[in-house]
Amino acid sequence: MKFSILTPTHNRADVLAFAIRSVMAQTETDWELFIVGDGCTDNTAAVVAEFNDPRIRWLDLPKGPGFGYRNRNLAFRQMRGHYVALLGHDDIWLPDHLALLSRRLEQSGAEWAYSRPIWGEPGGTLLPGDFDLATDAAKRKKFMEGKLNGIPASCVMHRRDCFARYGYWNETLPEWGDFDMWVRIVAGTGCLGYLPLPTCLHFRANWRKISNVTSRLMGCPELLCELPALRLPPGRNDQESAWSCITKDPDWITSLRLEVDRADELLDEKAKHRLTTIYHHLSRRFSPLRFRSDFLLRQRFPDGKFFR
Repeated sequence: MKFSILTPTHNRADVLAFAIRSVMAQTETDWELFIVGDGCTDNTAAVVAEFNDPRIRWLDLPKGPGFGYRNRNLAFRQMRGHYVALLGHDDIWLPDHLALLSRRLEQSGAEWAYSRPIWGEPGGTLLPGDFDLATDAAKRKKFMEGKLNGIPASCVMHRRDCFARYGYWNETLPEWGDFDMWVRIVAGTGCLGYLPLPTCLHFRANWRKISNVTSRLMGCPELLCELPALRLPPGRNDQESAWSCITKDPDWITSLRLEVDRADELLDEKAKHRLTTIYHHLSRRFSPLRFRSDFLLRQRFPDGKFFR
């Protein structure tokens, strides 16, 4: 078995099917999916049963304490895959998610890796995140101190033997059990794998607290007009709209990834333009003062020794 996947869920039968479909659409097919119900009281069990796939295991468990980390650990202990991946019940993987992240782990030699996230803003706007721990030392320091995390769990993959080396999720934590586990892994190995290509659509987060790129884009609605793939068409919910784009338009994923890169370029261009505008404004405002200051200094130091 190559991949073991965990999808914890609590009463999200309305969108869970799209997450499951995104697993079944993976180019990698050697996987097992553990769907861990944490005290579900809706029709989640019926949604899972509709798929009738032996690779899917449904664990209908009573509500656990907090976010149900004890229930998740029960699934982790039963996994057989070489790699462990996480998928939120309301998130969607792009079809090459497993293939690309496992390749990144193999190429980097790391035990833990993640891809660039795309945040799904309510209303159908897709916003690229920018949480690069590989090159941003300051951000990585805060991450390792447990002070900053901008990585959705659905973007993460690690080797299964990390459990033997670093333990399972801490069941006593009220939240951030995944974050705690990741810090332990990276601290133990000193390295990580980062894939700057988006492979996942993450539909539950407060982007304002996380990503510089997303907040800058939301402050520039005129730029979003130039990036049509970052707007989902209308639908019953954003997951349905996104899945329709993935399955009905063979070019949509390519366009999405190109526009994520284009968003970075547009923001850089806008920042440079703003700095240039500020520079010219300040130059016009203060250049007479600078001219007078230079004149007085030359009068005081005629030999020019004052100047470097």
